[in-house]
Amino acid sequence: MRAHHALVHGLLNEGMGLRAIARHLGWGRHTVQRFARAARWQDAVTGRRTRPSRLDVHRPYLQRRIDETAGAISIKELREELAALGRPVPYSSLRDWARSRLQWPDNPARPPAPPSVRQVTGWLTRRPSMLTEDEHQQLKAVLDACPELATAHRLVRDFGNMLTQRTGVLLPAWIEDAAEADLPGLTGFARGLTSDFDAVTAGLTLRWSSGGTEGAVNRIKKIKRQLYGRAEFELLRKMILLQ
Repeated sequence: MRAHHALVHGLLNEGMGLRAIARHLGWGRHTVQRFARAARWQDAVTGRRTRPSRLDVHRPYLQRRIDETAGAISIKELREELAALGRPVPYSSLRDWARSRLQWPDNPARPPAPPSVRQVTGWLTRRPSMLTEDEHQQLKAVLDACPELATAHRLVRDFGNMLTQRTGVLLPAWIEDAAEADLPGLTGFARGLTSDFDAVTAGLTLRWSSGGTEGAVNRIKKIKRQLYGRAEFELLRKMILLQ
């Protein structure tokens, strides 16, 4: 009702007539007239404004409390205040009556929810070309607000470039940079690379890899699972050779 009331009055302010608004929105002319004649959206609620309610006696007090708190007070708090004054009312009755009979200030638009940890992690680890323009903007806002995360982003990108471009010669400088950053996770990872430095450097430099071996191992494991772990070596050997 509030949205429809604001829509009709917005079109009226633009200079449109009632018939034109009815044709534009696909509504009946009388419906448009009802919203146009209502000073507030609550006045457009048919059949409610003219029917008296036993809660009408509380209108001045409740409206004053709403105005004093700029609409921040809740229906529950209003009910508790009435009960403290010796005028208890059912919560559901007060809720329905207050929403249609009292004037509440328009609530400001809620700010967008901050990105989750999973989203930010995905933005940091995915290729920049795979991020949308909106994701780029959100990531930039996150990095501007957290210098440590900006450093982590730079280190992750540098290591990703070493993986894709096979520039293992840059690994010592990257390890030193990550150790100086002293970031949880990344610093420990960088120090762990030094335990088998030559192998890591070769993996980041040479085009050879153990991918073929790992694939064969996974194929053997799949065959064993298909046999539910009950096959002896001879049967497993035949199955591997046949496949």
